[in-house]
Amino acid sequence: MLDIQKIRADFPILSQTVNGKPLVYFDNGATSQKPQVVIDAEVKYYNEINANIHRGVHTLSQLATDAYEVSREKVKNHINAKHAHEVLFTSGTTHGINLVANGFASILKAGDEVVVSSLEHHSNIVPWQMLCEKTGAVLRVIPIDENGELIISEFDALLSEKTKIVTVNHISNALGVINPIKYIIDKAHAVGAAVLIDGAQAVPHLKPDVQELDCDFYAFSGHKMCGPTGTGILYGKEAWLNKLPPYQGGGEMIKEVTFEKTTYADLPHKFEAGTPNIAGGIVLGTAIDYLNSVGFENIQAYEHELLAHATKRLNEIEGIRIYGNTKNKASVVSFNIDGIHPYDVGSIIDKLGIAVRTGHHCAQPIMNFFCIPGTIRASFSFYNTKEEIDQMVDAVKKAQTMLS
Repeated sequence: MLDIQKIRADFPILSQTVNGKPLVYFDNGATSQKPQVVIDAEVKYYNEINANIHRGVHTLSQLATDAYEVSREKVKNHINAKHAHEVLFTSGTTHGINLVANGFASILKAGDEVVVSSLEHHSNIVPWQMLCEKTGAVLRVIPIDENGELIISEFDALLSEKTKIVTVNHISNALGVINPIKYIIDKAHAVGAAVLIDGAQAVPHLKPDVQELDCDFYAFSGHKMCGPTGTGILYGKEAWLNKLPPYQGGGEMIKEVTFEKTTYADLPHKFEAGTPNIAGGIVLGTAIDYLNSVGFENIQAYEHELLAHATKRLNEIEGIRIYGNTKNKASVVSFNIDGIHPYDVGSIIDKLGIAVRTGHHCAQPIMNFFCIPGTIRASFSFYNTKEEIDQMVDAVKKAQTMLS
């Protein structure tokens, strides 16, 4: 049982007002708020151990390096990676996906196939389109049904010996649908394909076990899980990371440089060129510690209550349609009201202190499938309350009255 008021007190931003109203923050799918312990950890780094890492013999450099590598170990344990060197620090999910797509440019040939799903964020579509244009590979797409669920029989039919990589999200950012990724991974492996999972929307709500899933790559962002912006992780199986070429060249990722030839550093440094977001990497570990102190079983149970309450209350509004009608979903409700543009609703309820996301959510193919310009998306976190949901519903009703 979570003590929600105690948890909310950990997040200083939640106590402020917006447009003269108490802030109700339901844009967690875009970025989560940060607890004081995370904010303090960032300040502590710059106040006490700010230095570059891995290269200095002086004390501050050693302290910063140790803290950075401790954070890598925390991530390794959190996702149950086999080795710490399978954990790469990135600037976010987009960086991780592009790293893998860039590496596959040396693997794919004309006629090979890349499989994505219709539920993907643009960051898990565009890099693969670019890769296919570069290599002559073909992009295949798993379709969805009216409930926003992947049509798995169609996925099965897409797979063949031509399939070289399958890349899908764990949870849809636009609809909150949780995909059957274990099934997808096993089926892809049966035809010899690699699998990348976009876990950006999953890691705030659950702990992925990458060894149990047996995925080849798993990418996620720190800023959606109470960590700093500009931080992320790419997990990759050791064998795959050794096979892929470096994504960027520069300092840190080398073993020896001459004008005749350069040899590359061992994992993970082969993929970590240049000075990283040191403070962010360290503080990401603090955010993971915080989430684990709350407990992911507690988070999932409570957020399920929020989702059920929001779904029930929103369905009381005449003319509403919720997209992503499936039992297996995260705490996201994406909806529209008949005859009203989602942007107009979002603008009005913002004046009442309610922060939601409106638009296509960087998932235009989903909106095209439903023939809509976008949706109003309310995405909940464990620090939100049912009372806030009621405030949102009242605000949506007011907006509907004003705009009808």
